Amino acid sequence: MTQAITYDYIIIGAGSAGCMLAKRLTENPDKKVLLIEAGKNDNYIWIHIPVGYLYCIDNPRADWRFKTASEKGLNGRSLLYPRGRVIGGCSSINGMIYMRGQVGDYESWVQATGDDAWSWENALERYKRFEDYHGGANTWHGKGGEWTVSRQRLRWPIMDKFKEAAIEAGIPASDDFNRGDNLGVGYFDVNQRAGWRLNTAKAFLKDALSRRNLTVITQAMVTKLKIDSVTKNCYGVEYIKDGLVCEALCAIDQGGEVLLSAGAIGSVQVLERSGIGAAARLAQLGIPMMADLPGVGENLQDHLQLRMVYKVSGIKTLNTKANSWLGKLMIGLEYLLKRSGPMSMAPSQLGAFAFSSPEQKSANVEYHVQPLSLEKFGENLHSFNAFTASVCNVRPTSRGSVHITSTDPEVAPTIQPNYLSTDEDRKVAVESLRLTRKIAHSPALSPYSPEEYKPGLQYQTDEELIKGAGDIGTTIFHPVGTCKMGRAEDPMAVLDSQLRVRGIHHLRVVDASAMPTITSGNTAAPTMMIAERVAELLTGE
Repeated sequence: MTQAITYDYIIIGAGSAGCMLAKRLTENPDKKVLLIEAGKNDNYIWIHIPVGYLYCIDNPRADWRFKTASEKGLNGRSLLYPRGRVIGGCSSINGMIYMRGQVGDYESWVQATGDDAWSWENALERYKRFEDYHGGANTWHGKGGEWTVSRQRLRWPIMDKFKEAAIEAGIPASDDFNRGDNLGVGYFDVNQRAGWRLNTAKAFLKDALSRRNLTVITQAMVTKLKIDSVTKNCYGVEYIKDGLVCEALCAIDQGGEVLLSAGAIGSVQVLERSGIGAAARLAQLGIPMMADLPGVGENLQDHLQLRMVYKVSGIKTLNTKANSWLGKLMIGLEYLLKRSGPMSMAPSQLGAFAFSSPEQKSANVEYHVQPLSLEKFGENLHSFNAFTASVCNVRPTSRGSVHITSTDPEVAPTIQPNYLSTDEDRKVAVESLRLTRKIAHSPALSPYSPEEYKPGLQYQTDEELIKGAGDIGTTIFHPVGTCKMGRAEDPMAVLDSQLRVRGIHHLRVVDASAMPTITSGNTAAPTMMIAERVAELLTGE
């Protein structure tokens, strides 16, 4: 084992939270920070071209390439479960959509933790702090922060028509999904700069790399945390780099901490390999127990999107434009010359938040609408003109789990989301499919003769629609909650409200796994807000 170096802070994972923490904590030149990342540098061209997510997901260059177990709610299917394995983490391969969630999400966090620091009002101030909003500073947005929020650099006539149809179906127009009440339809804001993807490596880490008090180690797999079995102090980490077992120590006698930011899947793996988790599960794997926390790996929540596809006629979509060499050439030239067009687009361009049924008190379903269609991710676009209206339940009640099956860090964990496992989630799925049909049959779209291709009009009854939802449902890549924060009396809470691991000293989990309940929208920005909160706590600002 190589000789260990001592740091004030050790951050595990250079993703959406880790990169921000590295910048914030190195602002104090007296603090020595180590950032460890399992993946490579983000110098892969397809990370930075917005449409490049197509070439990053399920690519070992940038993705852990996880898969779920077979899902009963998805009629026995297993799904790809992308997670970033690269500097920038999931922010290097995600959909680039800037979304905070809604007021009620944060009210539920306050209720779960008893800590008003997680209120919408307090969270909003953190969002504004790191935001550089295209419209300038106002009540809802900040200017001058690291995280650029831009308008998209393209529009599609079919998307404009879908927006008109949604308005006809009772969904109001919206020009901002980040004011706490997301009800409405409009184009998403995205995290891009001048037509390039913005990941957290460019936004936060790049500025910190020139600081002498930051060390970054890539292609280093953390095997376990170093914990004193008597004092329960977490005093370092063990990792493998270039085939060698290495360790880094934390100056805990000077208030140092280990900050685990490996994500809703990765953080569970590190904790369980280190002896933090359910005692019986650890014993089965022969792992000495450091803290009996049965909540580790439980409470997995994710947004399941139901990808409805409609054939259209008399209007162009990306399907036909991208299925000819001339079309591809024009797409490439437009991006080369203007940084606009299809190569600059996020996976979803138009969004909508709606009520799946009248009894809902706030918007509970979100649409990601695209001017294209395909059978499944990674395959070619269809040869016919079509659009996809993906709709997801943003407040699912289904709960799943993720757990290791081996102490080998390269062995993938078992990921069981348990999609559509509750009556409530099945009910919302049925309502969502019917709402989409209502929009598709609104007058604005009628000139283009929309024809339901997926799941198909053969699905009509509730039971048939539940089966149809299982056929077309897929993850929208928002796993959270597997190391949730909560009150002391909650036996399944892994963290306290300051994200400290219960029963272990000098260790926090700082990523999406800390969320007690999922935010009602895309989860990248809330993860950064969580990191901003921990930076407040550690720096005293």
